[in-house]
Amino acid sequence: MAKPIVAVVGRPNVGKSTLFNKLIGRRLSIVDDTPGVTRDRIFGDAEWLGKSFMLIDTGGIEPKTDDIILKKMRAQAELAIDTASVIIFVTDLKSGVTASDNEVAAMLQKSGKPIVLCVNKCDRLGEQPLEFYEFYNLGLGDPVAVSSVHGHGTGDLLDRVFEHIPEAEFEEEDEEIINVAVIGKPNAGKSSLINNISGEERVIVSDVAGTTRDAIDTLVEIDGQKYNFTDTAGIRRKSKVDDDIEKYSVMRAKMAIERSDVCVIMIDATEGFTEQDSKVAGLAMEQGKAAIIAVNKWDIVEKDGKTMDSMRKSLMQDFSFMPYAPIIFISAKTGQRVDRLFELIKFVHSQNTMRISTGMLNDVLAEATARVQPPSDKGKRLKIYYMTQASTKPPTFVFFCNREELFHFSYQRYLENQIRSTFGLEGTPVRFVIRERGDGKTKA
Repeated sequence: MAKPIVAVVGRPNVGKSTLFNKLIGRRLSIVDDTPGVTRDRIFGDAEWLGKSFMLIDTGGIEPKTDDIILKKMRAQAELAIDTASVIIFVTDLKSGVTASDNEVAAMLQKSGKPIVLCVNKCDRLGEQPLEFYEFYNLGLGDPVAVSSVHGHGTGDLLDRVFEHIPEAEFEEEDEEIINVAVIGKPNAGKSSLINNISGEERVIVSDVAGTTRDAIDTLVEIDGQKYNFTDTAGIRRKSKVDDDIEKYSVMRAKMAIERSDVCVIMIDATEGFTEQDSKVAGLAMEQGKAAIIAVNKWDIVEKDGKTMDSMRKSLMQDFSFMPYAPIIFISAKTGQRVDRLFELIKFVHSQNTMRISTGMLNDVLAEATARVQPPSDKGKRLKIYYMTQASTKPPTFVFFCNREELFHFSYQRYLENQIRSTFGLEGTPVRFVIRERGDGKTKA
C-alpha cells in the first residue's frame, strides 16, 4: 500500500523548503530568500519513529494574485492538499499573522483534512515571545513552535502529524506481492488490460483519452503468486498538462511508479513508438524499476510473417537506452499473450531482486579484465581491485579501484555487458558505484 502523504503548505517565504529539507534529512528543495523559488511540488521520503511517509513541499500559496506563476503555484499546492493525509501549515513568527495566513487557513479548513499549525523561525529556546500566541487566532488549535534552520521543535511537529494518521496507513507491504504499475501515454489500453486481468469492470474503459484520472489498485492471484496492478492515468507531455485534474493524474502516476516493483510500459501498436513513450519509460528507468514493454492492440494490426520481427527491431532501436527490457506483443481486448505477460512480470521481478555472491562477481571481473585491459591515461592504468553487490531493486554493484577518473563510461558499459551475459539480469537496470580505495570518495 502507498505511504501516508504529508503536505507542507503556506504562503511564500515562510521557510517551507528549509523545513522540508530538515524533515527528509537532505537538501532536496532549493532554499532561497526569494519568494516563489519552489514552484512545483517536490517529493521526499521521510521517517519518524521507525515509520515511513512521503513529504510534499509546495510552492507558496498567494490567495489573491493576478500573477500567472503564483496562480500556477497555488494550483499545485491545492493538488498536494487534495492528495495529503495531513497538512502542515507553515507560518512565520517574525512577520506575524498576515491577511494571507488567514485566507490560507480558511482554504485549508474547507479541505476537511487534518491541519497541524507550524510557527516557523522560533529560533530561541525557552519561553516563546508574545507574538507566538497571536497564531491561536487562526483557529487551528495549538501551534507548534519550530526552527527549521536549527531543527528545534521538529520532533514535536511530527508527533502532532502522526496523531492524525491511522495506524493502518503504516502497515508493512506484503513482500510476497509483486506491485505492478501499468503506465503509458493516454489511450494505450491500460484500463483494458486491468479489466482483462481482473475479469471484471474494475476501471472505466473508454476511447476518450484521459478517462482514468487516479491510480486504481487491483489485487489478483495467478498460480499462487499475488500481483497488485495499479492502473494509472496516461502520462502526457508537460506542455499538454493544462488542467488541474491532469496535473493530479501525472503526480499519481509517478507515485505509482515509485511504489511499484515492475512497470509495464504500454505501447499502442497502431501508433507505434512516440517521444512520449520514451519519457514514460525513462521515469521507470530513473527509479530503478524492472520494466516490460507491452505492445498492445496487436489484434488489429495488419501483419504478415515479418511484421512482428520488424516492429521488434524498430522498438529495440527506439528503446536503445533500456535494452534490457523485454518486448511482448499483446491484445488486452482479446487476452492474447496476457498469460505470457504474467510470466514475464514474475521473471523480471526476480532479476530486479537478484543477489550475486562477491566471489562469483570477482571471477567474472577477473576474466573480463584479462580479455579487455582496463583503460590508461598518461601512463596511469586503471586497476580494479574487486567488486561487490551493495543492494537490489535495482542490482547495484560497487567497484573499488585506484583512480575513478580512469574508469570511463565505455569500460563500465563493457563490464555491465559481461555481468549481464553471465548472470542474465534481464528486464532490470543495473547501477555502478565507483570508489577509490582508501580515500572514501564515491562516484555513482
